Amino acid sequence: MKSVSLRSPAAEAGPAGAAPAAAGTVRRRTTRLALTGAAFVLFLGAVAAAAPWLAPHDPTRQSLRARLAAPTLEAADGRTHVLGTDHLGRDVLSRVIYGSRVSLVVGLAAVVVGGLVGASLGILAGFRGGRSDTVIMTVADAQLAFPFILLAIGIIAVLGPSFPTLIVVIGLSGWVSYARVLRAQVLVLRAREFVDAIHALGGSAARVILRHILPNVLSSLVVIATLELARAIVLEATLSFLGLGVQPPTPSWGGMVHEGREYLDTAWWISTFPGIVLMLTSIVVSRTGDWLRDLLDPTLRGE
Repeated sequence: MKSVSLRSPAAEAGPAGAAPAAAGTVRRRTTRLALTGAAFVLFLGAVAAAAPWLAPHDPTRQSLRARLAAPTLEAADGRTHVLGTDHLGRDVLSRVIYGSRVSLVVGLAAVVVGGLVGASLGILAGFRGGRSDTVIMTVADAQLAFPFILLAIGIIAVLGPSFPTLIVVIGLSGWVSYARVLRAQVLVLRAREFVDAIHALGGSAARVILRHILPNVLSSLVVIATLELARAIVLEATLSFLGLGVQPPTPSWGGMVHEGREYLDTAWWISTFPGIVLMLTSIVVSRTGDWLRDLLDPTLRGE
Protein backbone atom coordinates (compact mmCIF):
# COMPACT_ATOMS: atom_id res chain seq x y z
CA MET A 1 0.00 0.00 0.00
CA LYS A 2 1.45 3.38 -1.11
CA SER A 3 1.82 6.13 1.42
CA VAL A 4 0.13 9.40 0.61
CA SER A 5 2.08 12.61 1.14
CA LEU A 6 0.14 15.26 3.01
CA ARG A 7 2.60 18.06 2.09
CA SER A 8 1.48 20.54 -0.50
CA PRO A 9 3.56 21.17 -3.65
CA ALA A 10 4.38 24.65 -2.35
CA ALA A 11 5.70 23.20 0.90
CA GLU A 12 7.77 20.64 -0.98
CA ALA A 13 9.23 23.38 -3.14
CA GLY A 14 9.89 25.59 -0.12
CA PRO A 15 13.64 25.05 0.25
CA ALA A 16 14.18 25.48 -3.50
CA GLY A 17 12.17 28.68 -3.61
CA ALA A 18 13.72 30.07 -0.45
CA ALA A 19 17.19 30.39 -1.99
CA PRO A 20 16.20 32.87 -4.74
CA ALA A 21 14.17 34.87 -2.21
CA ALA A 22 17.12 35.03 0.19
CA ALA A 23 19.45 36.00 -2.67
CA GLY A 24 17.05 38.75 -3.69
CA THR A 25 16.92 40.05 -0.12
CA VAL A 26 20.71 40.12 0.13
CA ARG A 27 20.95 41.86 -3.23
CA ARG A 28 18.45 44.54 -2.21
CA ARG A 29 20.30 45.09 1.07
CA THR A 30 23.62 45.38 -0.79
CA THR A 31 22.06 47.88 -3.19
CA ARG A 32 20.77 50.01 -0.32
CA LEU A 33 24.14 49.96 1.42
CA ALA A 34 25.95 50.91 -1.79
CA LEU A 35 23.53 53.78 -2.38
CA THR A 36 23.97 54.93 1.22
CA GLY A 37 27.74 54.96 0.84
CA ALA A 38 27.49 56.82 -2.46
CA ALA A 39 25.16 59.36 -0.82
CA PHE A 40 27.73 59.92 1.95
CA VAL A 41 30.46 60.57 -0.62
CA LEU A 42 28.19 63.03 -2.45
CA PHE A 43 27.36 64.72 0.85
CA LEU A 44 31.06 65.06 1.65
CA GLY A 45 31.61 66.52 -1.82
CA ALA A 46 28.80 69.01 -1.25
CA VAL A 47 30.33 70.03 2.10
CA ALA A 48 33.72 70.53 0.44
CA ALA A 49 32.20 72.59 -2.38
CA ALA A 50 30.19 74.76 0.03
CA ALA A 51 33.01 75.19 2.55
CA PRO A 52 33.16 79.00 2.25
CA TRP A 53 29.48 79.17 3.22
CA LEU A 54 29.38 76.34 5.77
CA ALA A 55 32.53 77.14 7.72
CA PRO A 56 31.68 79.48 10.62
CA HIS A 57 35.15 81.10 10.63
CA ASP A 58 38.20 81.65 8.49
CA PRO A 59 40.21 78.40 8.89
CA THR A 60 43.54 80.25 8.90
CA ARG A 61 42.56 83.12 11.22
CA GLN A 62 44.53 83.06 14.47
CA SER A 63 43.34 84.34 17.85
CA LEU A 64 45.71 83.80 20.74
CA ARG A 65 43.03 84.94 23.18
CA ALA A 66 40.95 81.89 22.28
CA ARG A 67 43.76 79.33 21.85
CA LEU A 68 43.09 75.80 23.11
CA ALA A 69 39.46 76.65 23.84
CA ALA A 70 37.36 73.54 24.54
CA PRO A 71 34.32 72.83 22.38
CA THR A 72 31.80 75.46 23.40
CA LEU A 73 29.13 77.75 22.05
CA GLU A 74 30.91 80.86 23.34
CA ALA A 75 34.68 81.16 23.69
CA ALA A 76 36.81 83.85 25.32
CA ASP A 77 36.83 85.95 22.14
CA GLY A 78 33.03 85.97 22.05
CA ARG A 79 32.85 83.62 19.06
CA THR A 80 31.22 80.21 18.73
CA HIS A 81 33.64 77.27 18.47
CA VAL A 82 31.56 74.10 18.38
CA LEU A 83 34.62 71.83 18.08
CA GLY A 84 36.99 74.11 19.98
CA THR A 85 40.16 75.83 18.79
CA ASP A 86 43.73 74.70 18.22
CA HIS A 87 47.01 75.95 19.65
CA LEU A 88 46.85 79.07 17.47
CA GLY A 89 43.22 79.85 18.20
CA ARG A 90 41.95 78.63 14.82
CA ASP A 91 38.46 77.14 14.69
CA VAL A 92 38.66 73.34 14.46
CA LEU A 93 35.25 72.91 12.78
CA SER A 94 36.17 75.34 10.00
CA ARG A 95 39.48 73.57 9.46
CA VAL A 96 37.80 70.16 9.34
CA ILE A 97 35.33 71.44 6.72
CA TYR A 98 38.08 72.97 4.59
CA GLY A 99 40.20 69.85 5.10
CA SER A 100 37.56 67.82 3.25
CA ARG A 101 38.44 69.84 0.15
CA VAL A 102 42.06 68.75 0.31
CA SER A 103 41.22 65.10 0.93
CA LEU A 104 38.66 64.85 -1.87
CA VAL A 105 40.60 66.86 -4.45
CA VAL A 106 43.83 64.96 -3.86
CA GLY A 107 42.00 61.61 -3.57
CA LEU A 108 39.91 62.00 -6.73
CA ALA A 109 42.79 63.41 -8.77
CA ALA A 110 45.08 60.60 -7.62
CA VAL A 111 42.42 58.03 -8.57
CA VAL A 112 42.17 59.57 -12.05
CA VAL A 113 45.95 59.52 -12.51
CA GLY A 114 46.36 55.98 -11.18
CA GLY A 115 43.31 54.73 -13.09
CA LEU A 116 44.44 56.11 -16.44
CA VAL A 117 47.98 54.79 -16.07
CA GLY A 118 47.03 51.44 -14.53
CA ALA A 119 44.09 50.69 -16.83
CA SER A 120 46.08 51.57 -19.94
CA LEU A 121 49.06 49.43 -18.94
CA GLY A 122 46.88 46.56 -17.71
CA ILE A 123 44.85 46.40 -20.91
CA LEU A 124 48.03 46.69 -22.99
CA ALA A 125 49.73 43.89 -21.05
CA GLY A 126 46.74 41.58 -21.30
CA PHE A 127 45.93 42.27 -24.95
CA ARG A 128 49.44 42.37 -26.42
CA GLY A 129 51.08 39.79 -24.17
CA GLY A 130 54.68 38.79 -24.85
CA ARG A 131 57.43 41.25 -24.02
CA SER A 132 55.01 44.08 -23.21
CA ASP A 133 53.29 41.92 -20.61
CA THR A 134 56.60 40.85 -19.09
CA VAL A 135 58.01 44.38 -18.82
CA ILE A 136 54.82 45.91 -17.35
CA MET A 137 54.29 43.17 -14.80
CA THR A 138 57.98 43.22 -13.80
CA VAL A 139 57.74 46.96 -13.11
CA ALA A 140 54.53 46.36 -11.13
CA ASP A 141 56.15 43.65 -9.02
CA ALA A 142 59.19 45.87 -8.40
CA GLN A 143 56.99 48.71 -7.18
CA LEU A 144 55.07 46.36 -4.86
CA ALA A 145 58.37 45.18 -3.38
CA PHE A 146 59.61 48.74 -2.74
CA PRO A 147 58.32 50.57 0.37
CA PHE A 148 56.06 53.37 -0.82
CA ILE A 149 56.94 55.79 2.00
CA LEU A 150 60.61 55.72 0.99
CA LEU A 151 59.64 56.33 -2.62
CA ALA A 152 57.36 59.21 -1.63
CA ILE A 153 60.05 60.78 0.56
CA GLY A 154 62.57 60.57 -2.29
CA ILE A 155 60.25 62.09 -4.91
CA ILE A 156 58.94 64.87 -2.65
CA ALA A 157 62.49 65.67 -1.45
CA VAL A 158 63.56 66.21 -5.05
CA LEU A 159 60.46 67.99 -6.37
CA GLY A 160 59.32 69.68 -3.15
CA PRO A 161 55.95 69.32 -1.38
CA SER A 162 53.09 70.66 -3.48
CA PHE A 163 49.61 69.71 -4.64
CA PRO A 164 50.68 68.43 -8.10
CA THR A 165 53.55 66.42 -6.63
CA LEU A 166 51.28 64.89 -3.98
CA ILE A 167 48.68 63.92 -6.59
CA VAL A 168 51.26 62.33 -8.90
CA VAL A 169 52.97 60.41 -6.07
CA ILE A 170 49.71 59.01 -4.67
CA GLY A 171 48.31 58.32 -8.15
CA LEU A 172 51.36 56.40 -9.30
CA SER A 173 51.35 54.40 -6.08
CA GLY A 174 47.99 52.86 -6.99
CA TRP A 175 48.33 52.04 -10.70
CA VAL A 176 49.46 48.49 -9.92
CA SER A 177 46.02 47.47 -8.59
CA TYR A 178 44.32 48.54 -11.82
CA ALA A 179 46.97 46.95 -14.02
CA ARG A 180 46.99 43.52 -12.37
CA VAL A 181 43.20 43.11 -12.21
CA LEU A 182 42.47 44.41 -15.71
CA ARG A 183 45.33 42.37 -17.20
CA ALA A 184 43.82 39.17 -15.80
CA GLN A 185 40.38 40.03 -17.19
CA VAL A 186 41.72 41.03 -20.60
CA LEU A 187 43.65 37.75 -20.86
CA VAL A 188 40.34 35.91 -20.48
CA LEU A 189 38.44 38.16 -22.88
CA ARG A 190 41.16 38.01 -25.51
CA ALA A 191 40.68 34.24 -25.80
CA ARG A 192 36.92 34.54 -26.38
CA GLU A 193 35.39 33.67 -29.77
CA PHE A 194 33.95 37.14 -30.42
CA VAL A 195 37.45 38.66 -30.41
CA ASP A 196 38.60 36.13 -33.03
CA ALA A 197 35.48 36.87 -35.07
CA ILE A 198 36.14 40.64 -34.99
CA HIS A 199 39.74 40.10 -36.08
CA ALA A 200 38.55 37.82 -38.89
CA LEU A 201 36.18 40.55 -40.09
CA GLY A 202 39.05 43.03 -40.26
CA GLY A 203 38.48 44.84 -36.98
CA SER A 204 41.50 46.73 -35.63
CA ALA A 205 43.01 46.22 -32.20
CA ALA A 206 41.87 49.69 -31.13
CA ARG A 207 38.28 48.87 -32.10
CA VAL A 208 38.37 45.61 -30.16
CA ILE A 209 39.71 47.34 -27.05
CA LEU A 210 37.44 50.39 -27.11
CA ARG A 211 34.20 48.77 -28.27
CA HIS A 212 34.41 45.31 -26.72
CA ILE A 213 37.17 44.92 -24.11
CA LEU A 214 36.74 48.17 -22.19
CA PRO A 215 32.95 47.86 -21.62
CA ASN A 216 33.48 44.38 -20.16
CA VAL A 217 36.05 45.55 -17.60
CA LEU A 218 34.34 48.85 -16.75
CA SER A 219 32.57 47.47 -13.66
CA SER A 220 35.88 46.23 -12.21
CA LEU A 221 37.43 49.60 -12.99
CA VAL A 222 34.70 51.38 -11.00
CA VAL A 223 35.11 49.07 -8.01
CA ILE A 224 38.91 49.45 -7.94
CA ALA A 225 38.59 53.23 -8.25
CA THR A 226 36.25 53.34 -5.24
CA LEU A 227 38.60 51.25 -3.13
CA GLU A 228 41.59 53.31 -4.29
CA LEU A 229 39.79 56.53 -3.32
CA ALA A 230 39.70 55.42 0.32
CA ARG A 231 43.37 54.45 0.16
CA ALA A 232 44.32 57.77 -1.46
CA ILE A 233 42.52 59.77 1.23
CA VAL A 234 44.30 57.88 4.01
CA LEU A 235 47.61 58.15 2.16
CA GLU A 236 47.25 61.91 1.77
CA ALA A 237 46.55 62.20 5.49
CA THR A 238 49.58 60.05 6.25
CA LEU A 239 51.92 62.15 4.14
CA SER A 240 50.49 65.37 5.59
CA PHE A 241 50.99 63.97 9.09
CA LEU A 242 54.65 63.32 8.24
CA GLY A 243 55.04 66.83 6.82
CA LEU A 244 55.34 65.61 3.21
CA GLY A 245 51.86 66.51 2.04
CA VAL A 246 49.83 69.70 2.14
CA GLN A 247 51.81 72.42 3.85
CA PRO A 248 50.49 74.81 6.55
CA PRO A 249 48.47 76.94 6.83
CA THR A 250 46.27 74.98 4.38
CA PRO A 251 43.97 72.76 6.49
CA SER A 252 44.42 69.02 6.10
CA TRP A 253 43.03 66.22 8.25
CA GLY A 254 46.41 64.55 8.55
CA GLY A 255 48.11 67.86 9.29
CA MET A 256 45.55 68.66 12.01
CA VAL A 257 46.18 65.30 13.67
CA HIS A 258 49.91 66.07 13.58
CA GLU A 259 49.43 69.56 15.05
CA GLY A 260 47.32 68.26 17.92
CA ARG A 261 49.49 65.31 18.93
CA GLU A 262 51.41 67.44 21.46
CA TYR A 263 48.18 68.57 23.12
CA LEU A 264 46.38 65.25 23.53
CA ASP A 265 46.41 65.59 27.32
CA THR A 266 45.14 69.16 27.48
CA ALA A 267 43.36 69.74 24.14
CA TRP A 268 42.31 66.34 22.82
CA TRP A 269 39.79 67.83 20.37
CA ILE A 270 42.47 69.20 18.01
CA SER A 271 43.42 65.70 16.83
CA THR A 272 40.32 63.74 17.77
CA PHE A 273 37.71 65.40 15.55
CA PRO A 274 39.69 65.36 12.27
CA GLY A 275 40.80 61.81 13.11
CA ILE A 276 37.18 60.70 13.55
CA VAL A 277 36.11 62.32 10.27
CA LEU A 278 39.06 60.72 8.47
CA MET A 279 38.23 57.31 9.94
CA LEU A 280 34.53 57.50 9.04
CA THR A 281 35.28 58.69 5.51
CA SER A 282 37.80 55.93 4.81
CA ILE A 283 35.55 53.23 6.27
CA VAL A 284 32.44 54.34 4.35
CA VAL A 285 34.28 54.78 1.04
CA SER A 286 36.07 51.42 1.30
CA ARG A 287 32.87 49.63 2.31
CA THR A 288 31.09 51.25 -0.62
CA GLY A 289 33.72 49.69 -2.86
CA ASP A 290 33.06 46.28 -1.29
CA TRP A 291 29.30 46.67 -1.79
CA LEU A 292 29.80 47.74 -5.40
CA ARG A 293 31.97 44.68 -5.96
CA ASP A 294 29.26 42.40 -4.55
CA LEU A 295 26.66 44.23 -6.63
CA LEU A 296 28.50 44.24 -9.97
CA ASP A 297 30.31 40.90 -9.87
CA PRO A 298 27.94 38.08 -10.90
CA THR A 299 30.22 35.41 -9.43
CA LEU A 300 29.70 36.95 -5.97
CA ARG A 301 25.94 37.25 -6.41
CA GLY A 302 25.49 33.54 -6.88
CA GLU A 303 24.11 34.00 -10.40
